[in-house]
Amino acid sequence: MKLARTGPAEREQDTPARPPLVRELLLVTTLFLVYKLGRQAATGHTEEAYRNADRLWGWERSLHLPDEGTVQSLLLHSGTLVESANTYYAAVHFPATLLFLCWLYWHRPGHYVWARWALAALTGAALVLHVLMPLAPPRLVEATGLVDTGQVYGPSVYADTPTTDSVANQFAAMPSLHVGWALMVAVGLIAAGRSHWRWLWLLHPLITLFVVIGTANHYWLDTVVAVVLLSGVLACIRAPGRRAQDVRSHSSVRDRAARPTAEPRPEAAKEAEPVRVPVVVPLIASGVPSRIMPLIPSPGVVPVIASGLASGTAR
Repeated sequence: MKLARTGPAEREQDTPARPPLVRELLLVTTLFLVYKLGRQAATGHTEEAYRNADRLWGWERSLHLPDEGTVQSLLLHSGTLVESANTYYAAVHFPATLLFLCWLYWHRPGHYVWARWALAALTGAALVLHVLMPLAPPRLVEATGLVDTGQVYGPSVYADTPTTDSVANQFAAMPSLHVGWALMVAVGLIAAGRSHWRWLWLLHPLITLFVVIGTANHYWLDTVVAVVLLSGVLACIRAPGRRAQDVRSHSSVRDRAARPTAEPRPEAAKEAEPVRVPVVVPLIASGVPSRIMPLIPSPGVVPVIASGLASGTAR
């Protein structure tokens, strides 16, 4: 009998192929350069950026959103906490996203392709908004009354004068890619993970939200728009689902099902049990001597061997 086994060809179809490494390095590097150049291309709109900041600050007050100053006051109680928040803002954003993509590439190639395109689409949409709506962050707007924690406490990734900053465009606050990327990292790790603890990855975007508001680098509406954009991207670019990550467990189940079941060995068969013959013991004309009658149990089912019964009756 032939057994149905899962062959290598079938497993290769179930497991998504890992994209070529060199091609992915070139692609990700190109996307990053486009991102940096796009932010720089949105510079030169200083007056418009400050006007948009004044309008946005008024919109938030009309919507009765929480005051960013309330969050910053929590940081200002401790110099160590402020410096930690500034460091988180400066040092976690890019490395965390890069490590996220590397882990997916090696361990979940199907989820890697999905996350890569989702991040690219989110960043592209953000660049469009940077051009259409240049926005000064709240730390540069006097009306907000917020402290530029990066300049006061350090470390800071921005130049002292925004208009002469050749490294970063400080008027690209809308939307917050810090929050958008952090949320994508959490969503991707939750979708690709198996552990029940994977939901703790949501702490990353929550901490990022607290940091970007507390350091006065973004408004509440910057973060809201980032979440809305990512939601739209994920609605269009669907995750590969959990089937791709459970291939190994499914394959092992199929392998166990395909293994032949050991047949019972002939010598291990049990010996035939004695035949249980229903014997009705009559009181009269049984052919059994009367002196043996008291030894016979009351009428019922008595296990006897038929041949022995017959020979005993013959005597």
